[in-house]
Amino acid sequence: MPDASPPPRRHRLEGERALGFGILSVSDTHTADDDPSGDLARSLVEAAGHSIVHYALVANSIADVREKLEPWLADRAVHAAVTVGGTGVSSRDLTVNALETMGGRRLDGFGELYRSVSFEEVGPLAMMSRAGLYLLGGKPVFALPGSERAVRTALEKLILPASVHLVEELER
Repeated sequence: MPDASPPPRRHRLEGERALGFGILSVSDTHTADDDPSGDLARSLVEAAGHSIVHYALVANSIADVREKLEPWLADRAVHAAVTVGGTGVSSRDLTVNALETMGGRRLDGFGELYRSVSFEEVGPLAMMSRAGLYLLGGKPVFALPGSERAVRTALEKLILPASVHLVEELER
């Protein structure tokens, strides 16, 4: 008979710790006053008991993404960051390119899981997403597509359930 005891504390999802997040929307068409996906990301993070330390909207530019994220990642109050937008295949989708120039490591599992979950919602179009998870400055940076559906899927099903454990592992 299998042991029904809960897994050790360090391998549990969610957790009681409140994290500080940076939310960076990347768009050439929206503004900070008209950012439904960024607004949704902030709302979901706060509803999960975490705080928004920084929020901004920048143009789809490698320089702009880096210029905004680098100081956030140096801020001790920021435990994780989420970018919204710029993960597609068009020539203007540059968020992933920006993150890749910042060094660190990419954790392939997040993108694979996101595309798998997304496939159930949008079918084969999911393969065109370059959503990913990067470890930059010892902190997780999640790169999400810009649609509200994508933000909700990624945050509710993947990021929020695992973020406390991921941050704690990175802090060890």
